Amino acid sequence: MLHLTKVAFGCDSLEFLVERIAARGPDPARLTTRYRPKRHAEIVGGSLFWIIKHRLVARSEIVGFADSAEGRTDILIAPRVIAVASVAKRAHQGWRYLEHDKAPPDLIGAGADADAMPADMAVRLAELGLL
Repeated sequence: MLHLTKVAFGCDSLEFLVERIAARGPDPARLTTRYRPKRHAEIVGGSLFWIIKHRLVARSEIVGFADSAEGRTDILIAPRVIAVASVAKRAHQGWRYLEHDKAPPDLIGAGADADAMPADMAVRLAELGLL
């Protein structure tokens, strides 16, 4: 399985990212990108890992890809945001591949929602090595 990483542009906290994605409704959220990943078939079923303040802090499941206007591609993600163990990650433009064995684990058990604990608290506890 293969994943992607992407900067959560304009988000200064995980809570804001959760609100932003939830506001898009129950349907898959669409993130427009210039190019469809060459390895897109390996990515469906993987996750998009979000970078906030130079740290991987959450993920959303990738449910597919679709053509967009002007020859671009939409990455379709599930509207659920799952907190993960915080890992340092340099910011970058667009998306980057992330191999499954290098992906951080979910923060609070497998499939735990970001709502299980305030996300900033969970991230801070993980940084301190308490989670």
